[in-house]
Amino acid sequence: MNRLHYGDNLDVLRAHVADASVDLVYLDPPFNSNASYNILFKSQSGAGTDASIEAFDDSWQWGPAAANALIEITQSGHHKLHMLMQAMRSAIGENALMAYLAMMAVRLVELHRVLKPTGSLYLHCDPTASHYLKLVLDAVFGAENFRNEIVWRRTNAHNKLSRQFGPIHDIIFFYSVSDRMIFHPGRRPFTKSYVKDSFPHEDARGPYQSNVLTGAGSRKGDSGQPWRGYDPNAKNRHWALPGKLLAELAGERGAASPQHLLDRLDALGLILHPARSGSLPRYKQYLEAGDGVLHQDIWAYQPGTRGILVGTPDGIDQDVKWLDNTDEKLGYPTQKPLALLERIIAASSNPGDVVLDPFCGCGTAVDAAQKLGRQWIGIDVTHLAVGLIEKRLREGYGEAVRFETIGVPKDRDSALRLAGEKPHEFQNWFCLKVGGYPLDGGRKGADRGVDGHFYPYESGGTTSTGVISVKAGQHVGVAMVRDLRGVMERDAYPFGLFLSAYEPTRPMLAEAMAAGLHDTQLGRFPRLQILTPADIFHGGGAKLPPLAPVNRRAVRVETRPSHQFGSQAQLL
Repeated sequence: MNRLHYGDNLDVLRAHVADASVDLVYLDPPFNSNASYNILFKSQSGAGTDASIEAFDDSWQWGPAAANALIEITQSGHHKLHMLMQAMRSAIGENALMAYLAMMAVRLVELHRVLKPTGSLYLHCDPTASHYLKLVLDAVFGAENFRNEIVWRRTNAHNKLSRQFGPIHDIIFFYSVSDRMIFHPGRRPFTKSYVKDSFPHEDARGPYQSNVLTGAGSRKGDSGQPWRGYDPNAKNRHWALPGKLLAELAGERGAASPQHLLDRLDALGLILHPARSGSLPRYKQYLEAGDGVLHQDIWAYQPGTRGILVGTPDGIDQDVKWLDNTDEKLGYPTQKPLALLERIIAASSNPGDVVLDPFCGCGTAVDAAQKLGRQWIGIDVTHLAVGLIEKRLREGYGEAVRFETIGVPKDRDSALRLAGEKPHEFQNWFCLKVGGYPLDGGRKGADRGVDGHFYPYESGGTTSTGVISVKAGQHVGVAMVRDLRGVMERDAYPFGLFLSAYEPTRPMLAEAMAAGLHDTQLGRFPRLQILTPADIFHGGGAKLPPLAPVNRRAVRVETRPSHQFGSQAQLL
């Protein structure tokens, strides 16, 4: 069963993910890419430090948690990592960046533990701290298991710059547990100009180029013997028939000699005989469907290249272009393109393998894993992220997706515990639970009585906007309901939901009823309703028209051979 966990990923990894049980890890840990580099080095009392770590709810501040992470590394017996972290602490100081590195180091140790010997890890970051993270990765995985530093173009050009070149790329580190990792990198199509220059000949089958049939060095066996007067040993060569050419003979290969195979290939018209005496024959290498350039370590969409590739109208690396597709955007600030994760997952896992994202945010990695037929585990520390992922998967795949969500409220008592311990998380969870969306992406701040919105259908496919107010405390009263009613009147909201952790009083219910009914083509509905967690868990819910989902996406079907069982790419 696929699993989506709410909680600190360090706790979840230790409690719920077994040793050597994961095939691929992708992580994109939050660390405010737009913060000034200098801010990251300020001391704990330095102004601006909070701003640089706001994205992760202050978890990256230097304090007891970061200091304890360093102690755990020391106690783990991981000597190389211990020495590295102590050196970094001396060099960098106790600040937000050092806290980030300490908290990441202890998590990377756990991620290494859960990976199989054939597994890989991709860590997505920006150049602000990438050089430090690489040192940590070298210590955890071993420098010999570093595979690539992938450069991904994350945005279009910046034109208003005076003190630096345009910062338009992210870094993705690719490490393996061993040299037995799963890897089939995929290809992009050749450019039309390359095909014109490199496949200059053509016959009824299509464009082809002339390629060699021999390898360097003479041989005494069959591979060194002449064929039809051509003697490879005379050129210090031997017959070396490429596998792609031999595939033309299907089941005829067996234990046949190179000379017999050359006869059969010649009969098929695949051998090119030289015009000059003393030269060796070559063969026709055709341009085949699926041929192309193996993906390298720069993944950068090139504007202005649409139409220059063979077999597609797309430009170079357009599949991993930065996210500017409004249909794909979910309003999550660090969201990555789905196709970027597809490329990573297709390259370093097979269908049925387990993909883990310990900082899953809005769930792009688990979405890509689901699409490509992998199993997955997602972890995030906010209910907003978990709720968005639940919506994304159910709206995108419907009954085709099955998963278990762990760590979220399952009943009234667990909801009340969340309200008492983390009121803001309770607010986000409750908004999402009723089909709404937290205000400003769930960020804390002045809300003027509004905590979220929802979008009921009215008539003719149009929608209106409803307003949500959430109260996590025990002390609720009629004045709070009256305030929400005032917001509805002030801003002309036709519907309002007052979400209370605890049971409403009679005056509160009376005030809600006094707001009256709202007429739609789908019926008449109460304008203002009060709900508690008990209403959600016992099947009540609000009486509203159907709600419009945001960013609904159709179920997508993947057909590329490299993503299916039994394909040639997976056998490499």
